[in-house]
Amino acid sequence: MRHWLFLFLFFVGINKPLVSSGPPPLQDLNLNLQQSIQEQDFPTREFRAAWITTFTNLDWPSRRGLKSEDQQKEFLQLLQKFKATNLNAVIVQVRASSDAFYESKYSPWSEWLTGVQGAPPIPYYDPLEFMLKHCHSHNMEFHAWFNPLRAISHDRFSSVTKDHITSKKPEWFFHYGESYYYNPGIPEVRQYIVDVIMEVVEKYDVDGIHLDDYFYPYTIKKQAIPDASTFKKYNRGFKDIKDWRRDNINLLIQDISKAIKAKKAHVKFGISPLAIWRNKKQDPLGSDTNSGQTSYDNLYCDTKLWMEKGWMDYIAPQLYWSTDNLYANFNKLLNWWNSKTYKSMHLYIGHALYKLDLKQRRNFKTQQLIDQVTLARINSRSQGSIYFRAKAFNKNHQSFQNTFRQTIYQYPALIPTMPWIDSIPPNAPEKLKLTWENSSVMLSWSEDKSKDPMNKIYTYAIYRTESSTEAVKLDAKSLIKISRDNQFLDFNTEKGKTYTYYVTSFDRLHNESLNYVSRSISL
Repeated sequence: MRHWLFLFLFFVGINKPLVSSGPPPLQDLNLNLQQSIQEQDFPTREFRAAWITTFTNLDWPSRRGLKSEDQQKEFLQLLQKFKATNLNAVIVQVRASSDAFYESKYSPWSEWLTGVQGAPPIPYYDPLEFMLKHCHSHNMEFHAWFNPLRAISHDRFSSVTKDHITSKKPEWFFHYGESYYYNPGIPEVRQYIVDVIMEVVEKYDVDGIHLDDYFYPYTIKKQAIPDASTFKKYNRGFKDIKDWRRDNINLLIQDISKAIKAKKAHVKFGISPLAIWRNKKQDPLGSDTNSGQTSYDNLYCDTKLWMEKGWMDYIAPQLYWSTDNLYANFNKLLNWWNSKTYKSMHLYIGHALYKLDLKQRRNFKTQQLIDQVTLARINSRSQGSIYFRAKAFNKNHQSFQNTFRQTIYQYPALIPTMPWIDSIPPNAPEKLKLTWENSSVMLSWSEDKSKDPMNKIYTYAIYRTESSTEAVKLDAKSLIKISRDNQFLDFNTEKGKTYTYYVTSFDRLHNESLNYVSRSISL
């Protein structure tokens, strides 16, 4: 979405601070989903997120058994780093291995919290509720990340409660490698997974539900998935067990999507798959890659079909290779996903931030990621980026955060709209007041009282320009704050200058008001 506001403002200057009323209403800001990135170096709308991996304490908490206070402190430190880098969303793994980072009637407390599965945090708190509260206070979307089918991550070393679902329903699972997995060929299993996810949708104010690339397990040489008896019982007329497995996952994806939208239409549903659907040598419709394992053939995920059917609101392929890789080239994969992503869905690019660690075998320079983001912006379908993984922000490999802030993320960005869910903008703010105190400008405006979750004002955008006598455009460079409060204190002002402020409102799906409230002040 583009915010081009060509406004002619007239101001009569005097020796004391003076406030003037604003210009006429804006154009409809929701006419186009996709702004032309090629014409704008700094997009006004762009999804920018990081994955926080809880599995085996890869990102957070830093180790098992941390006190609740230390867990919370670590999470808040991560949020501060994200916010300082102008990210606007987080994707947190709340169910890594049939466990929970929240109080659940289906799943035991995660061992990655306390060291013992089933043991709550001490002192007690609900990590999901805590994370939601602070993400929203930082104006960041929170997407709850589920690993849907992993039941026990390691058959010898995992902490498992006596009343774990694998003990209650052993017929629901199969053993493969060193792990146990839910068998999605069983209808009751698919419904159980839906119920697990819907518990979070119903209890918590999450912005999105997110699934990763793990469905059927990655192939292990000389091992077969032991589901022949399930295929015989529930084949639904399929002759080929591989086609049946793919359909099991198709059914699961559809069921999750339908359940989410029936309960809370505003909750987004997204998946981050392995970036290679199929190689071109396997299928002429595949990507120009040479990967040993693919989503379609090994994980039984027909991601191309999912996009064609529009079963998700966004898809975030993990494009973890460089722009000069010979076997899985970033550029070629970006073009493939661009050509396959349909209009009623966002495409976010998953980037290998962890490869900035020079200890990695195939490490990147920071410029590689900057080039990737730039290429994605030029790409006509990409709406943003997600970074794997959060620990890199703590390590700050190659001082990438400073580089990002000086280049690709110099300015904050609004989250793109999803008009297929909702395209009706909220009411504009009213009664903007400006007061000058101690070289700072205090803005305040009236709040909207609507209780309808789809129409209620959720956030406000504050734009500022230093000109009131010529045409201006409100874009990323003039966006100074995204706020959930109906007031803002602007410290970054100078005596003798004239500032014009514009405040617009946004609903839960980030539709921007058709009108705005504006006033000017001379210091």
